[in-house]
Amino acid sequence: MNIYFAGSIRAGRQDKELYFEIIQHLKKYGTVLTEHVGDKTLSEMGEDGPTDESIHDRDIAWLKQSNVLVAEVTTPSLGVGYEIAKADDLDIAILCLFREDTGKRLSGMINGNNRIRVVRYQSSDEIEAIVANFFATIETKI
Repeated sequence: MNIYFAGSIRAGRQDKELYFEIIQHLKKYGTVLTEHVGDKTLSEMGEDGPTDESIHDRDIAWLKQSNVLVAEVTTPSLGVGYEIAKADDLDIAILCLFREDTGKRLSGMINGNNRIRVVRYQSSDEIEAIVANFFATIETKI
């Protein structure tokens, strides 16, 4: 199973440790094509080398290869929103993780889409069970 993980890069890297942890859980279920999102050395400047066009084209190709998209959406990101919309258009199963205790509100475009599974959580201790439940419920559909 190919998994696309989405998390903020240019909109802020304050959750990079959390992204790394989520990716470790996701790797139990398949290949995470976007493992670099959890790279703790990656800054808000993004990846060194690739142009924005090549990043776009590569990421769209990865999305098209993916069976599921898992996104941590607590830090609002235009790129993550774009990836979620593309995954929705491609009929890919989507899980969005939103940490409630931040005082932020989740976008109505994500929260209001009944094809997107949104799970609110308080701490990273809950992630493993959330991910396990998601994969258990979608396996019959893939």
